[in-house]
Amino acid sequence: MGGTEETVSTYAPKIAGTVNWGTATVVGVFAGMLYGGSKEAAASVSKDAEVMLKLGSTPDKREQHRLMRDAMEKRFIRVTRGSIVGGVRLGMFTAEFYGLQNLLAEKLGVHGIYNVVGAGSATAATFGLIMPGSLRWRARNVLLGLVMGAAFCFPLGWIHLKLVEKANEGSLGERGEAKSGVGATIERLEGNLKKKI
Repeated sequence: MGGTEETVSTYAPKIAGTVNWGTATVVGVFAGMLYGGSKEAAASVSKDAEVMLKLGSTPDKREQHRLMRDAMEKRFIRVTRGSIVGGVRLGMFTAEFYGLQNLLAEKLGVHGIYNVVGAGSATAATFGLIMPGSLRWRARNVLLGLVMGAAFCFPLGWIHLKLVEKANEGSLGERGEAKSGVGATIERLEGNLKKKI
């Protein structure tokens, strides 16, 4: 009865270069909120000009106050709506893109350019499918998304892969154990200084 139990872990270590999709999604949501809100705020400038024209033609102070309050409420609602819609759209896009990219890296066992290309193509095709329009129009958007996703993501994937290789360069110690980013950087700087001396 004194036997020891061994637990087998099915957890695979994180592959170098993969991104935490949760963090990327949160960043995407906030970036989309900033973009959507600023876009709506810039678009409402022309509507503010219309209100100013109405204010100039209205002699009653109460009516001017009401017009100004209504304009401010409508602007607030437009900017808030733009922020929410922009955040949801970009958040969904980044969640799908990084989720697919990590899934491909886990299933293939390697993080490469083609993971980024596949995730980009699939994400762009999915968003082309959910765009409004007829079935023919959606099919066109899916094909266009596949091509454009691959065209944009191939160079981005190559750049990302090169940056990951550069970041991991020299991060292994003498015994093959991984060092932290700061420790590896310090050792690289020490090595460069020793070469110059």
